[in-house]
Amino acid sequence: MRDAEFFRSWMADTAAAVEREADRLTELDSPIGDADHGSNLLRGFTAVRTALDAQTPAAPGAVLQLAGRTLISTVGGASGPLYGMLLRRTGKELGEASEVSDAELREALDKGVGAVAQLGGAAPGDKTMLDALLPGVAALGTSYRAAAQAAQDGALATVPMQARKGRASYLGERSIGHQDPGATSSALLLGALADVAERAEGAR
Repeated sequence: MRDAEFFRSWMADTAAAVEREADRLTELDSPIGDADHGSNLLRGFTAVRTALDAQTPAAPGAVLQLAGRTLISTVGGASGPLYGMLLRRTGKELGEASEVSDAELREALDKGVGAVAQLGGAAPGDKTMLDALLPGVAALGTSYRAAAQAAQDGALATVPMQARKGRASYLGERSIGHQDPGATSSALLLGALADVAERAEGAR
């Protein structure tokens, strides 16, 4: 079972990963976006870490809902609302339970990803964060590390795709050959989840 501390660690590890990879995310965003994906997410997840330190919610769902609200209020562009929706909807699905199972987290994340798809109007193959999130969450049934790997593979698979959503879609065929920054940051999110899960297993 996973408690609120597990979810706080997940958000802290995600913030650390975004900080480490912010320049790379911005480099990926430069040819097909506004060249601000890394800086936007860095600002957002730094604010998430600060908010969780200040409020320390007692339930996993509350941790994710606070993180989602914080991202929506601090991140510009599309990534704030999309990541905010992902975490808020996942947290809402988890409810007020003080601990949740891996199966409950997987189901809640699946609903969160569905909400992102609805909000952004995107589908698999559109060269968006969904191309990492969908295979990643699907692989959670195997293991957290399998989910992280599937998300990373999904991000790499966006390179030959033509963007059909977001600013990159304006480039048409010129968007081909570039890795999607949103899929890349989504892989960081699931990679951080795998790291936290493995640390938790090792501590038992």
